[in-house]
Amino acid sequence: MGEKLLDEYLNAVYEATENADGNALGQLVSLQNPRWFVRNRAAVNEDAVDSYLSPPVGEFVLAHMHAANSIHDSDWLKAFEHQCAMVAAITKWLQLQKDENWSLPVMHTACVELRLLALQAERVQKRSHSGAQVEFLEKAADCLMACFRICASDNRTSEEATKRWGMLALINQLFKVYFRINKLNLCKPLIRAIESSPFKEDFSLGQQVTYRYYTGRKAMFDSEYRLAEEYLEYSFQHCHIQSRKNKRRILIYLIPVKMLLGYMPKRALLEKYDLMAFWPAAQAIREGNSNGLSRAIEKHEAFFIKNGVYIMLEKLRMIAFRNLFKKVYHILNSHQIDIAALNVALKFSGVSDADMDETQCLVANLINDNKIKGYISHQHNKLVVSKQNPFPALHTVA
Repeated sequence: MGEKLLDEYLNAVYEATENADGNALGQLVSLQNPRWFVRNRAAVNEDAVDSYLSPPVGEFVLAHMHAANSIHDSDWLKAFEHQCAMVAAITKWLQLQKDENWSLPVMHTACVELRLLALQAERVQKRSHSGAQVEFLEKAADCLMACFRICASDNRTSEEATKRWGMLALINQLFKVYFRINKLNLCKPLIRAIESSPFKEDFSLGQQVTYRYYTGRKAMFDSEYRLAEEYLEYSFQHCHIQSRKNKRRILIYLIPVKMLLGYMPKRALLEKYDLMAFWPAAQAIREGNSNGLSRAIEKHEAFFIKNGVYIMLEKLRMIAFRNLFKKVYHILNSHQIDIAALNVALKFSGVSDADMDETQCLVANLINDNKIKGYISHQHNKLVVSKQNPFPALHTVA
């Protein structure tokens, strides 16, 4: 029975290869679908594979079989090794294919599952506390980069048949790895490759949404807030309407970016996506209440740290000070404001330990950041603000 099932499977792989059916072949070598050979080990043999399939197709099919069996045994480290071998064989296969790209779905399936196996192997290794540590994600990234180089260099093939159509899917997988291991600097050449690609606007919408999500996050970490807003806004607006989880994930970064640009989130939006952790912070910033912002950040500290936006929330403190000083400006209705008045406002808002020097330093920083248009008159100990637009809209100065 096992040999018959093996013949059926290998024949299906052979037909998919002969018919250049990448989608069918991708499904046949996916770890997401339980295979008969997991239950029929004795039937899995190299000779049978070689009789149906020539290398390197036979190589990656055999590696796939071993990976599936290793997963069945919960041997995630071995499964990862076999999946690496599979991707390496697919890389050779891609090199041999000229003027055709039907194999891209196979490559994509294998690469996605390699990254997922790397994550699982990493978790197993951490639990086992073994002596020799293997950098699974780094190794997976090397395999992905080998595929990426093949796709990126295929620039002499026609637009319809070029493997460059596989670039963005690979880049998105690499982004996921690099963000996980905190090596965002490695994203730069990948971003350049897409920004200079003639297919930039023609990749699938789903891949473009993922790409802009990660490039938006990178722009945020690089303090390029307007660019971050553009990318994350695109990602949010074009994300599938039913993908609530993904929309929420995008908002976790889009909301603090918009707050830094002066746009506070509406309560209804935060309630809809279960992101009320941002609400107390937004209220404190509107009120110019730095002390309230500190309490809000502290209360939801675990959430902000886990999602990598804690530092962004801390940066909002200067926005709170700016809003507080703007209130003083409107109350006094004067373009010359005593630093002492600003100091009183700080103490009233809960910054009890602020002295005159600290207040003057805060004002100087806000002027330097273009968040206040004016200068400090040290002789008179006053803040002299511009008569035209003394507190520019934050999105114009970020």
